[in-house]
This record gives sequence, structure tokens and C-alpha cells, in this order.
Amino acid sequence: MKLIKSPIFATIVNIISLLSTLFCLIFVSLDSAIILFKGSVIIFIVLLIINIYFKNWKFILFNLFILGVSIFGIYKYLDWATLRMYQGYHAELKNGDIIFQTSTSTQSKAIQAATNSKYSHIGILYIQENEYFVYEASSTVKMTPLNEWINNGFDGKYVVKRIKDSENILTTDALKRMKKMGEKFKGKGYDQYFEWSDEKIYCSELVWKIYKQAVNIELGSLEKLSDFNLTAKEVQDKLNERYKGKIPYNEIVISPAKIFNSDRLVIVEEN
Repeated sequence: MKLIKSPIFATIVNIISLLSTLFCLIFVSLDSAIILFKGSVIIFIVLLIINIYFKNWKFILFNLFILGVSIFGIYKYLDWATLRMYQGYHAELKNGDIIFQTSTSTQSKAIQAATNSKYSHIGILYIQENEYFVYEASSTVKMTPLNEWINNGFDGKYVVKRIKDSENILTTDALKRMKKMGEKFKGKGYDQYFEWSDEKIYCSELVWKIYKQAVNIELGSLEKLSDFNLTAKEVQDKLNERYKGKIPYNEIVISPAKIFNSDRLVIVEEN
């Protein structure tokens, strides 16, 4: 009993338990580490209660600090390991590649129905300091880490396409121009009315305009809103919600589907 109520003993046990969890996480498996971590937390709580009963306040605070540092360390390791996994898996991706996914937004089904396509959201891939990012127009125009972008889509599914003859088209200077062109849209809000202006911007418009303005390539032909399939109920509901009966049928629009089906692009990765 004397050993159990010893704050030094509690501290040593907690450190060994949490270090074992981290060791298991790195060298064994995530599942085993989770089981071990749960056990470590149970041991920690039991010893904490004992030390509270015996009013070992200094060691209680110290052990809480140990637990906090351990959880933070485990979290950062998982974050680092996930990043390395994505980087290794996507080793063939290049600057300027275009990535497509099915969005989980409320308008995704309407876009899919109107364009007869499963893809409703796209962005441009960039590599910065050996990390992958997607330049996208979502709530705002921004850079989003690739793994975060993928997880935001439906079921983690995506397709990556690349411009044909990219070695000659997407030169260092061309990529600099693309990033410079993209900068003028950075931070702008998402255009839920799909207007062909630069005040606000939507995802496929961002990609199309960057390619057009930086390398003079049109990825898919522009359409009018009236060219889409507007008869589906989800499309009608969304149009009425957005435009209140004043639908701009002649508005110029570029859809994710048109870019996806462009004969200038080839698939380089999909899951």
C-alpha cells in the first residue's frame, strides 16, 4: 500500500505506460497503441485518484503535465506520420496537376445532376517545401493541405489529371505565372451564384481562369447556365433558393465536368 500511494511510484508508472504507448505506435501498430493507451489512461486515473486521496498535489500537477505532453506528442506523431504517408503515396504528383472529388457540400448533388457528372469540386495541386497542397475555391480561395482536402470529399475518393505535354507547358516560369495569377483571387469569397466575374469565384472557375491567364490553355469549353440539365428536382430547388425565380440562363459557366472531360488532360492518379 505504501508503494501504491507513493507519488514517485505513480510518476514512474505513468511515464513508462505512456512511453510504451508511443513506442508501440511507432514500431508496432496503431491498433495496439490505442489499446495500450487506453490501459495507460486507466492506470493514470486510478493512480491520480489515489494521489488526490493522499493530497499529493505537486505530483498530481506534475502527472497531469506528463499526460498532456504525452497526448500532444502522440497527436503530433500521428500528424507527421500521416503527412509522410500521403507524400510517399503521391510521389508522382506534380505542380499544376488538377484534382477532382465529389464534394459533401449541400449543393453537390445539384451540380452532379446538372452536369451529369460525379465530380463537383476541383482544385490545383502545388508542392511547397515538400508538402502537397490544393489551391481551391471553397468558402474562400485558399491553399488546403492535400490530406485535409481529400478527407473533406465524399468517401475520400478523388481523381488527379494532368495537362498533356506538361513537361514543356508547365515550365518553372509557367508555374510562377500560375501562382501569381492565383494570388489575385486569394481570400476571395465563394461565388454561389456562379457569375463570370472576379469579385467572387467558384472552384472550376478558379482552375479555368488560372490556366487560361497563365498558359493560355482553355480546359473545357465555356457554357451558359441554360446548357445544363436543369430539370432535376435538386437542381430546381437550388436554383429557386439562389435566384428567387430570376435565373440568369445566359450566364457564362465552366463546370468541373467540362474540365474533367477536356481532351487536354490525362489521368495520373485515382482511388
